[in-house]
Amino acid sequence: MPDFSIGVDLGGTNLRIAAVSADGRMLDKIALSTRIDLGCDQVVSDMCDAIFRLTAQYRGGGSFLGAGIGAPGIIDFDAGVVRKSANLPGWTGYPVRAELERRLNARVFLDNDAHVAGLGEKWLGAGRDVDNMAMITLGTGIGGCLVLNGKAFPGMSGMSGEFGHITIEPEGIPCGCGNRGCAERYASASAIARMAREAIESGEAPTLAKAAASGAEFTPKAVYDLAMQGDAAAQRIFRSFGRALGMMLADIVNVLNLDMYVLGGGVAAGWDAFAPAMFEELRSRSVVYAATAPADPLAKKEGASEGKKTIITRAILGGDAGLFGAARLPAL
Repeated sequence: MPDFSIGVDLGGTNLRIAAVSADGRMLDKIALSTRIDLGCDQVVSDMCDAIFRLTAQYRGGGSFLGAGIGAPGIIDFDAGVVRKSANLPGWTGYPVRAELERRLNARVFLDNDAHVAGLGEKWLGAGRDVDNMAMITLGTGIGGCLVLNGKAFPGMSGMSGEFGHITIEPEGIPCGCGNRGCAERYASASAIARMAREAIESGEAPTLAKAAASGAEFTPKAVYDLAMQGDAAAQRIFRSFGRALGMMLADIVNVLNLDMYVLGGGVAAGWDAFAPAMFEELRSRSVVYAATAPADPLAKKEGASEGKKTIITRAILGGDAGLFGAARLPAL
């Protein structure tokens, strides 16, 4: 049995814990509900119970290297605490790392969930062959991670990669961060829901209105399905999404000039509906991308044999990217 570590994906709703071998094999995984309402100590106890179960199962043949935790929000990785997280109410200042290390008697690392997802994609996913990349996670909002020289770059205070708060519309929709016109207000799951609602209210989206009134859960996936079936209103929503995402990426590409930009998160599954508009906008707004774009950016292996090209592609680890990335932290 090889050496292994534990990766934890701590979300406001779901808590997932995995044992991952040092060579990147998922050995086992436990999924639980995050019992936020019972307080920090109870969630940490649930986490530790799962970790003890996994380490007892695999410790006999290999060394336990430690545990990595990916959590939403602003993380003080030096102190090992959550500074601010909308999804983890009551966790501000809680000594997550110290408490876990005390209970586990092992090394523990705490970082932002988007940061560890990016690290996972660098280690085993789309970015495994490049040293410098950015991960952009498209979910309810937009998160991100910078990987420089093969390692996640946290920034001075652990807040690097806040790509969702790049302004793309100066007097645009107010954002929870206090700004107006942030990219995540136009290129996220919540943005798709807003645009669908506005289209229905305008009376110009009868198919969307029918789907929303059907009693089934009306999600961005439902809007995507209608777009792929040819519904004009749903297609307009994803074109608007793609243009907004292209504007955001243009700024990132111009500033960073990295090898690769990986799009992950649940909304990235809508690639076929938004990518054409995204690439069109990106090429028109980024001088760096226009000069380094692959001949066919929509190809499955974009630019693989074209020399130095700016690659923008989809994540390939799905929901497990954060688990792999968190498990990688103790080995770095």
